[in-house]
Amino acid sequence: MFDIKTYEKTAMFDLTDDERQSLNALASEIAEGFREIEKIDTANVEPLVSVLDLSGVMREDISEKLIPRETIMANAPEHKDGYFQVPGTLE
Repeated sequence: MFDIKTYEKTAMFDLTDDERQSLNALASEIAEGFREIEKIDTANVEPLVSVLDLSGVMREDISEKLIPRETIMANAPEHKDGYFQVPGTLE
């Protein structure tokens, strides 16, 4: 059985008794739904990667120069050799 008090403490919720009862009832319904699904025999069912019957639909990876580097660098507070200059993260 689902007990909301564990999650309430972890998430620092402060629920009323009515809210706790409502959430416990909802969680029990959800758990019952999963118990029903577990009863389905899937022993001879192939796993799916996708429900769509598509293959080779990805576009060709072609590099395109959409915005000139100079335009982008003009908006950067600091840049060097065509790259953004950012503060270091390691000492």
